[in-house]
Amino acid sequence: MGAAMAGSGILTLRAEALRGHGAMLLFSALVAGSFPLGAAAANDIAPLALNAVRFWVAAGIVGIGVALTGGARGAGAAPWRYIVLGTVFATYFVLMFEGLKTAAPVSAAAVFTLTPVMAAGFGWLLLRQVTTPRIAGALALGALGALWVIFDADWAALRRFEVGRGEWIYLAGCAAHALYTPLVRMLNRGERAAVFTFGTLVAGACVVSLVGAPALAATDWSALPPRVWVAIGYTAVFASAATFTLLQFATLRLPAAKVMAYTYLVPAWVTLWSLALGQPAPPLGILVGVALTVGALGLLLKAD
Repeated sequence: MGAAMAGSGILTLRAEALRGHGAMLLFSALVAGSFPLGAAAANDIAPLALNAVRFWVAAGIVGIGVALTGGARGAGAAPWRYIVLGTVFATYFVLMFEGLKTAAPVSAAAVFTLTPVMAAGFGWLLLRQVTTPRIAGALALGALGALWVIFDADWAALRRFEVGRGEWIYLAGCAAHALYTPLVRMLNRGERAAVFTFGTLVAGACVVSLVGAPALAATDWSALPPRVWVAIGYTAVFASAATFTLLQFATLRLPAAKVMAYTYLVPAWVTLWSLALGQPAPPLGILVGVALTVGALGLLLKAD
């Protein structure tokens, strides 16, 4: 009887882990779309103004979902948690759009793939999650592929360590994203993923609106080109409401390093997004780096 119960428990854990992996696969595809769309609109509107609107829209969408699926019981406990999480994730998004003013979408996506390395570090600091040698090797492979893309497949640029301003700005944002992942597991008190997401989005919207009040007032909303509204709509619905929920769902089922490992798929998704939007294919050398990041994900999944 005891062995049967233990076996059932293992199967349940594996099923939950598979759900977490599925959530992150969808997460990586949705996140990738924000790079080409965000780059197209980054110079038309202040990042603080854009993100204030997208956070409120995303909060409204998730709030409706929460209301229709049982409400937000227990969500009011320790509201400071949402302020912390909302501030951290809002920092990521604002710095992303600031970086995309000058960084190419595929290059920025490669910077994003450095997030798992940082997430593993924060996971150890906050939760004492240990990274195995296999996972460490996969993270190193993914980082190598990311650096190859960031430096435009140019050995000379890599030796000189020439990184663009946009990439540096976005790297700081990715550090905030990496910190967010273990913070979710540390601060969650059993709330449903959607409820926890709603609290985080509302807090993030308040923080960005307060900090970005001058940018909001200075924006001529009626004169914005359509591509800005497309970027706001996509990032609010798919790159905020959906990905917040998917990320929090997966974080409660997988270690921080494995959750963020799916970022290794983002450059490949961005390449497909760019082609679909009529952009030329990246040079072959860049695609080699993209392939390395996909290989890193394969190693991480094999570790399961």
